[in-house]
Amino acid sequence: MTGNEAARRNHGADTPARPVHVPAPPPRIAAIPLPASASRVRPRHRFLFLSFVLIVVLPVVGAGYYLYARAADQYASHVGFSVRTEEKSAAIEILGGITELSGSSSSDTDILFAYLTSQELVRKVDERVDLRAIWSRVSPSQDPVHAYRTPGTIEDLMGQWEKMITIIHDSGSGMIDLRILAFDPLDAQRIAEALLDESSRMINRISALAREDAIGYARDELDVALQRLRMARQALTTFRNRTQIVDPGIDTQNQMGLLVTLQQQLAGALIELDLLTETTRESDPRVAQARRRVAVIEGRIAAERHKLGLGAGGRERSDVFANLVGEYEGLIVDREFAESAYTAALATFDAAQADARRQSRYLAAHVRPTLAERSDYPERGKILSLILLFLLFSWAIAGLVYYSVRDRS
Repeated sequence: MTGNEAARRNHGADTPARPVHVPAPPPRIAAIPLPASASRVRPRHRFLFLSFVLIVVLPVVGAGYYLYARAADQYASHVGFSVRTEEKSAAIEILGGITELSGSSSSDTDILFAYLTSQELVRKVDERVDLRAIWSRVSPSQDPVHAYRTPGTIEDLMGQWEKMITIIHDSGSGMIDLRILAFDPLDAQRIAEALLDESSRMINRISALAREDAIGYARDELDVALQRLRMARQALTTFRNRTQIVDPGIDTQNQMGLLVTLQQQLAGALIELDLLTETTRESDPRVAQARRRVAVIEGRIAAERHKLGLGAGGRERSDVFANLVGEYEGLIVDREFAESAYTAALATFDAAQADARRQSRYLAAHVRPTLAERSDYPERGKILSLILLFLLFSWAIAGLVYYSVRDRS
């Protein structure tokens, strides 16, 4: 290090440091907000307000006025039932043609459900309890929605039926539940009882028709078997009258026994004749008598053999006799078959009659017709809330769609 450098360093160490002057930042000017212009109602605001009033407010007010000021109180009666099928006895199950009586309860319930919505049932219930009078107890001027306008047609009554009666069908369990509405609790219960009664009658008719079909089938089979048995017996009787033979087999045995006896007598007569010819002269009257006896026996044997087809022309008579035996055996087989068929048909008919004495299908009510103590319908709060929500959502969606289309255009 040189002397000059050392001197400068020493001089700098002795001299105090000077302060550095940093310029201050410029002052900030606060932004003064401009005064907002006065808001004004634009046409689109008026349109939204008017649409809200027209689409939401007025319908809700009108619905509320009807529900709370005009709608009449309604009373509900509930009833529930299902179709049940009895188990069949073992005697019936072995008869293939009759086992169809035990049908599926679900299919019976489907039939019953269709019957509950049919015009036939509405007409029958109307004849029993006068549905027109029950549902017109409230004047249509008071309740134009639920009151019935008399007299009306059956189609009008069907429309009222659909409004006042709710049917719940559970196809899985086979149960049917009904809710019947009327302006009087006793009227609602009367309709429910009539529905239960008519439904039970319909199921009984189906069961009776099924039983009658089964019995009719068994009866027809029995009549055919009986007619066949009569014809077989008549044919056998005709054969016996024509041939004068009760049983060809027994008759043949008798004829053979007689022929054997005659042959034995012939052998004895021949022996006697031989003895006479050896011991007496030819002119002896006993010889002539013995010869006549032998001739008579031989003639009888020939006649009996002719009857059996064993003599002259025996081939032809043998064929005739064999045909008689074959014809007789065929008639016997026909009679035995007819007797067996008649026995089986009679057993089937007896079994069908035994099953017909039981009611194989019946209507089981798990809920008897109830009697309401207060009016729960119409459900005013629920209906009004649903109307409000539906109209509100409809109005909001319509507004969004309208302005979306407007902005794009």
